[in-house]
Amino acid sequence: MNGLEAAIKVAKNQRQLAKLIGTWPQTVNRWVIRYKGVVPADWILPIYRATGVTPHELRPDLHPTPTSGLPSESQNNAANV
Repeated sequence: MNGLEAAIKVAKNQRQLAKLIGTWPQTVNRWVIRYKGVVPADWILPIYRATGVTPHELRPDLHPTPTSGLPSESQNNAANV
């Protein structure tokens, strides 16, 4: 399961994910079908904030470590665990 599929599962479906992040369901469907699950970089943090799926899970090519791409408060929490 890729990061986008995980986010969709958390949100329950593509329509709900779109609603949570403030975009159209067709946009999420385009990421699934046309982009093969690759989320555009501008949408990584909104998806993370809405679902908890990390930037690393969504785009490991852009965020190679588990904490890269996380907002600073999230990195601090991850370091304390």
